[in-house]
Amino acid sequence: MTLPVRIRALIVEDSEEDTALLLRELKKGGYDPIHERVETREAMHTALKQGWDIIFSDYTMPQFRGTEALALLRESGNDIPFLFVSGTIGEDRAVAAMKAGA
Repeated sequence: MTLPVRIRALIVEDSEEDTALLLRELKKGGYDPIHERVETREAMHTALKQGWDIIFSDYTMPQFRGTEALALLRESGNDIPFLFVSGTIGEDRAVAAMKAGA
């Protein structure tokens, strides 16, 4: 039996339900996620002071856009993989996000 891989995930998401869905999928994929969910620039800024293995972000949120979250990560100097998990991003925006480092 293979033990789950522990992963520290920062989740930039305004929906608790979407966060639960993401965590469930990570567990199904063999991960044991330790996570924190943030939904504002200030909360993410504070959370970036901790050690994260990966950052998952929604693209469209009422208070904080995913592109702002990616920019904040780049400004922080941390080299952490950043993935958009969103149903609203679209192909053009996805390409732009990849060029920006997501």
